[in-house]
Amino acid sequence: MSEPNALFTETILLLGGAVVSAPIFKRLGLGTVLGYLAAGVVIGPVFHGLTDGEQILNVAELGVVFLLFIIGLELKPTRLWQMRRDIFGLGTAQVVTTGAALTFLTYLSGLLGWAGSVVTGFGLALSSTAFAMQILDDAGEVNTQYGQRSFSMLLFQDLAIVPLLALINILDTGKGHGSPVVDFAIAIGAVGAMIVMGRYLLTPLFQIIARTGAREAMIAAALFVVMGAASLMQLAGLSMAMGAFLSGVMLAESSYRHELEADIEPFRGVLLAIFFIAVGLSLELEVLRDNALLIVVAVPVVMAVKALLIYALCRMTGSSHNDAVRIAFLLPQGGEFGFVLFSAAAGAGLMPSSTASLLIAIVTLSMALTPLGTMLSKRLLKGEEHEELDENFEGAGADVLMIGFSRFGQISSQILLAGGRSVTVIDFSADRIRQASAFGFRIYFGDGTRKDVLRAAGIERAKIVVICTQKRETTDKIVELVQSDYPHTRLFVRSYDRIHSIALRNLNVDYELRETLESGLLFGRRTLEALGLSEAEAYEIGEDIRRRDEQRLVLQASEGLQAGRDMLFSQPVKPEPLVKPKRVVDMSGDPLAGTADAVADA
Repeated sequence: MSEPNALFTETILLLGGAVVSAPIFKRLGLGTVLGYLAAGVVIGPVFHGLTDGEQILNVAELGVVFLLFIIGLELKPTRLWQMRRDIFGLGTAQVVTTGAALTFLTYLSGLLGWAGSVVTGFGLALSSTAFAMQILDDAGEVNTQYGQRSFSMLLFQDLAIVPLLALINILDTGKGHGSPVVDFAIAIGAVGAMIVMGRYLLTPLFQIIARTGAREAMIAAALFVVMGAASLMQLAGLSMAMGAFLSGVMLAESSYRHELEADIEPFRGVLLAIFFIAVGLSLELEVLRDNALLIVVAVPVVMAVKALLIYALCRMTGSSHNDAVRIAFLLPQGGEFGFVLFSAAAGAGLMPSSTASLLIAIVTLSMALTPLGTMLSKRLLKGEEHEELDENFEGAGADVLMIGFSRFGQISSQILLAGGRSVTVIDFSADRIRQASAFGFRIYFGDGTRKDVLRAAGIERAKIVVICTQKRETTDKIVELVQSDYPHTRLFVRSYDRIHSIALRNLNVDYELRETLESGLLFGRRTLEALGLSEAEAYEIGEDIRRRDEQRLVLQASEGLQAGRDMLFSQPVKPEPLVKPKRVVDMSGDPLAGTADAVADA
């Protein structure tokens, strides 16, 4: 078979594996990542349809590169600066503590000397950015608090590849590979060059191309920028993914951000799927068979040590139990950079090539077990689970601060926006925020019962605070907080029921309304119209009920809930004028007196 035909066949096998495996495993609830891994194992080690998994892996790593670029587009430099404590604090602690613990265990096993044990320990301390971010993306949890903390650790691990590669040069005392200080300086210079180019060249480049109107040129430019940045970082000794991430961050505030994301997304999805398949292709079943006992012990030990240390570090740095569990079960696997470190260590003579192959098999198997671990982690969550997103109030502040984006709030916001008023909306439901974002709404995640959240959301600039929360207890708590700390703020509140309306009036809110009142009145009017009454008659009846309801509320607020019972209709009303005549007409004489005919005759 000729080379072009062989390439064509390999491509068909890879794409076919993705097409078949992803829907099956998604339907089984196992996730697409595990499906791609299984497809790779079946195509390669089982049926030997493809044998060059390493070469395919090198090309498919572009999927990881594109993934980091898209993540960078979502993170403005200011947001990245806010994450610095998690990146350099939690990230450093995770790499150092996990690396030291695994180094100690490796040395105790007697498989390697201290130099090889150090490389092994810190290589296994790194986790897989591709696996973790794909799992988060599938679950729609990239922007949750635990998702952001996980990403911070992964980002530091990508940075750590530079000193770890330099560490191999230091441990390899028999050969000179250049000064680590020089390597570090080159890496810093490359990052600085990326920042300068991103600030002064990238946006003008896309402006020039956009003026031409050539859609294909924009796609080519996007691919060029991502791959160019990745290559620059690789030449400087950093990871390709880090270069792509930095270029994404530099373009995060560009007006072309959404178009770039749309252009890159298809390539990212396909190449990332092929990457996971290639990992499955690279799994050496012979190594697994020959070292079955060692692998059966090593894989769970490595994953357990990493999970326990990550859990402890997350709890020590402020994560809740549930978030710490999620992070611990998301990042216990080895990472793709472990392949690079172990291969480099074998080439430097710090470990036998057979040991490097064994470690790569351990990393690969730990990757395959990660999706199952994330599903099992749900059994360890405590209490009522409430998903939290990261609180980011950049750009908040408007005439109206709306707290709660329930159905009531959604309809109210449409009126306000149509009236040309800006509205800042905060909500404490991650699912509701994701659903609203799909329709183009910008909603901030935050708990309206917290003063710091209200201040960050711009309550001091708001003319009116609209409270549309669904639970009475939550609404009352927000009302009391606002009246206590911001007494001059006008409060418009959705009430839970009639009793709640009375309570809110006693709290002297500026306006309150039961959600069911207006909809119930309209529903009754439309029913009367369907039974034959005219629209005007039905409207008058509805207005009469509205007046009676208001009068009852006033009486009940002062005299108790039983007041005004005589105003309720408990049986059909005999047709009479709903509004009393302005003057009394004597009907004993002329039968037409007071009518239009009588006036006409006059």
